[in-house]
Amino acid sequence: MELKEIKKLFVTGIDTDAGKSYATGWLANLINSEGGNAMTMKFVQTGNEDFSEDIQVHRRIMGIEPQPVDLLHITAPEIFSYPCSPELAARIDKREIDFKLIDEAADELARQYGTVLIEGAGGLMVPLKGDYLTIDYIRERKLPVVLVTNGALGSISHTLLALDAISHAGIELYAVIYNSYFDKDKIIAEDTRNYIRRWLETHFKDTRFLEMGAIRL
Repeated sequence: MELKEIKKLFVTGIDTDAGKSYATGWLANLINSEGGNAMTMKFVQTGNEDFSEDIQVHRRIMGIEPQPVDLLHITAPEIFSYPCSPELAARIDKREIDFKLIDEAADELARQYGTVLIEGAGGLMVPLKGDYLTIDYIRERKLPVVLVTNGALGSISHTLLALDAISHAGIELYAVIYNSYFDKDKIIAEDTRNYIRRWLETHFKDTRFLEMGAIRL
């Protein structure tokens, strides 16, 4: 299935600073360049008040102004003030994450656009409420996943752990995006890129491997 034919994709990363926001905006541009109509969403934003800085990153990369759905908070329905896990941020702000609100926002964006890219907060095992993790949210809603990785030292291990969790949860892995922004050590980065590509060819034969060049804003 082509990217532009998928209604919802969940974009997650191997860790908090894998480059998910940049990859989400980049993927939206890729879909739109192929005739699609993609819009991005941040399902839980922490460390902000009244706006989502990740949505702002998406729009800059997409080369567009904030959209009406941004101003109405449909693309960032849940925002918490402290920069930490959603579970801790919700406790600090003394309110629970409204998953119904998030689902309704995603459904509304799916009605208005061809594809909704839902950016997660941190990685797959980030807590949302008690023992309820991001991977549980993805699995319950049967969302295909895009995993963002990079060439930083340790990324091979982090990537394989994430892939193993996705496989055991029975989640569809639609694509892996390699973010070359972190290619600081060329020898390590090249080995990491090739190792992950080979791993996918062996263990996830139907998964796409996409390379994202460094983005200049």
